[in-house]
Amino acid sequence: MDKSRQTELEAAAFRRLIEHLRNRTDVQNIDMMNLAGFCRNCLSNWLEDAAKAQGVALTRDEARQHVYGMPYEEWKARNQTEASSAQKAAFEHAKPKSH
Repeated sequence: MDKSRQTELEAAAFRRLIEHLRNRTDVQNIDMMNLAGFCRNCLSNWLEDAAKAQGVALTRDEARQHVYGMPYEEWKARNQTEASSAQKAAFEHAKPKSH
């Protein structure tokens, strides 16, 4: 597989992941962090980092809007629930020591 085709396929997989996460608003970021070690915010940070590495102007808010499909604050107001004590404890336990 040539590099161009690989990039196309990876981009398609990323777009599918983003669409999946936009449809699964029931899945909270803290659950994703506890299970997989990343969340929607991580994806938006990685997108912002990739843009900067390529010299493309993309703000954190713009990256989050791309990932969430709407402004981040709007998504939080519509979909984010208060984390339970158990979720918070699991997050603290799983959090890398460098954070």
